[in-house]
Amino acid sequence: MASRREETTWKQITFYLLTLAILVVCGFLLYPFFMAIIGAIVLAVITQRPYDWLASKIRHRSTAAAVAVILVMLAVIVPGYFLAQNLGKQALTAISVLRDDANQQKFSEFIGGHPTIASGIETISNSIDPGHAAQTAAAYVGSKLAGALGNSFRAITQIVVMLFVLFFLFRDRDLALDFLRSLLPLHEEESHELLDRVGDTIYATALGRLAVAGVQGVLAGLAFWVLGVPGIILWSFSTALFAMIPAFGAFLVWGPIAIYLGISGHWGKAALLAIWGGVVVSTIDNFLYPILVGTRLRSHTATILISILGGIAVFGIIGVILGPVTFTIAATLLDLWHRRLNDPHIKLSNPV
Repeated sequence: MASRREETTWKQITFYLLTLAILVVCGFLLYPFFMAIIGAIVLAVITQRPYDWLASKIRHRSTAAAVAVILVMLAVIVPGYFLAQNLGKQALTAISVLRDDANQQKFSEFIGGHPTIASGIETISNSIDPGHAAQTAAAYVGSKLAGALGNSFRAITQIVVMLFVLFFLFRDRDLALDFLRSLLPLHEEESHELLDRVGDTIYATALGRLAVAGVQGVLAGLAFWVLGVPGIILWSFSTALFAMIPAFGAFLVWGPIAIYLGISGHWGKAALLAIWGGVVVSTIDNFLYPILVGTRLRSHTATILISILGGIAVFGIIGVILGPVTFTIAATLLDLWHRRLNDPHIKLSNPV
């Protein structure tokens, strides 16, 4: 009898180890497409209501999912391609403006009138070896140019995989959620609560923060256009991108542009941009975000800021989503543990 128990125990241990090893291998296989999978999940969450409406009109699930994917391509992928082209062109234009002799002369005159700044710049420049810096820059640019073709191919692959996964998330959403709930070591109600909170976080972070950042980018772009700042699309997109960071993100773009206008001698334009940026662009999120998100994201502003910045530091740009999601999962699990420990009617074992 004891030998049978030992045999059963070793079989279970071997089974667990084999399962763990296979899951680790699957993780390595999926890692190259991690961003594509996360992107598909985000798109599926923020387009859930429009897709439900579309599915009510088109009864065939595969057809409805295919139409939804095509609409996502037309609304997101295609405009993103042309936006990337315009950003590249305007980035070159902005570099040309910065290298313009007249602007460099104005900058030199400004530095000449401020000895403290000039001394600091001189100290920094004296600490740089021009030959070594040139070699390093050339090697860096060469490596980036060599990998440009590969990066383009990888980007196309990521987009294809993302759309492929998105199709099945649209078509088989209920099956995917049921499978995910079956894997969670939680009660059914707890699984629903956890997934609902994660979904609300993705919706609030992706749609709410993205929409507000887009409005901030448009408002900043309007100011750039009125004030004659070159590269409007570039700086508007940069403002929207940095505005994803709450509290001070937009300032990281319009602030330096205002300083540049002042250094160039356009103090009136610099003052107008500073007023518009400080009063309108950087504060409108305080009004729009609660309207768009409501109670979906029940987190303090400081927590959101830390989670986004930490997510970007760990995961890169996709950390804008993964950071808040990670904090939400942690907070939900802590709430569940607190509820279990303080409620004697909830069993701590056999949760499923």
